[in-house]
Amino acid sequence: MICRECPRACGQERGETSGRGFCGQGVQPRVARAALHLWEEPCISGARGSGAIFFSGCTLKCLFCQNTEISHGGKGIVITPARLAEIVRELEAQGAETINLVTPGHFADAIREALRFYRPAVPVVYNTSGYESLSVLEKMADVVDVYLPDLKTLSARMAGKLFRASDYPEVAMRAILEMVRQKGAPVYNDAGIVQRGVLIRHLVLPGMTTDAMQVLNWIAENCPGIPVSLMSQYVPCGEAVSFSGLDRRLKPREYERVLAQMKLLGIPGYYQTAGADDRAFIPSFDGTGVERKDS
Repeated sequence: MICRECPRACGQERGETSGRGFCGQGVQPRVARAALHLWEEPCISGARGSGAIFFSGCTLKCLFCQNTEISHGGKGIVITPARLAEIVRELEAQGAETINLVTPGHFADAIREALRFYRPAVPVVYNTSGYESLSVLEKMADVVDVYLPDLKTLSARMAGKLFRASDYPEVAMRAILEMVRQKGAPVYNDAGIVQRGVLIRHLVLPGMTTDAMQVLNWIAENCPGIPVSLMSQYVPCGEAVSFSGLDRRLKPREYERVLAQMKLLGIPGYYQTAGADDRAFIPSFDGTGVERKDS
């Protein structure tokens, strides 16, 4: 296929298992890990964990990505939509509170097909950078229960430097408004697990507290009632280890300044405590749970 699905609209060919586009992927999903994951927000992971399926490749490829070996390097195993459906079923059987599709946009058609094969009884979470086309969100509306987008920055200049996508702010804001239109504010079950809705993430970056507060101001004004997960887990990874300004961890006072703004604005949500910036929280992308045990 000639692909123009993501906002980059690169128009490059994608075969079954490989592609020449920005994401570097074919149309069949490539997955690096599928396992219970306890380190998402409490309403996503719950007590038993979220069934996290980590897809390879990315349409954004942040310079500081913690999952560089799969987002940039493309590490993973190509599977069919039928196998993806089996993985969803297996994770649900293991007790997953939610099914968490991590960086799924470039495999939207295959994911939609998989969820036609098997739709779990637990909520399906679309975990994304926020760099999404409206056409993809529209086609996913009836198979996704919860949207979990990032809103990384409102600065076109910074987006150009960090993501090579100066249109990121415009695209992400438009995408998030569509997600909110589709699902609205979160609805939870008696155990506190989100069943439907939108939760926005923002990772505070070193030296970018003013930018972070601008993000929070936009959310408060345009997405009232939508909770924010304010993250302090930044660790220099990938190209960021040699990028001036991003080659250090976040200072506690930087995070505290942004958190104070979130509280001042009355935005509901989650914040991280000290120690979240630990590489131990980065999962091992070793193919766990991807292939059948009898294969």
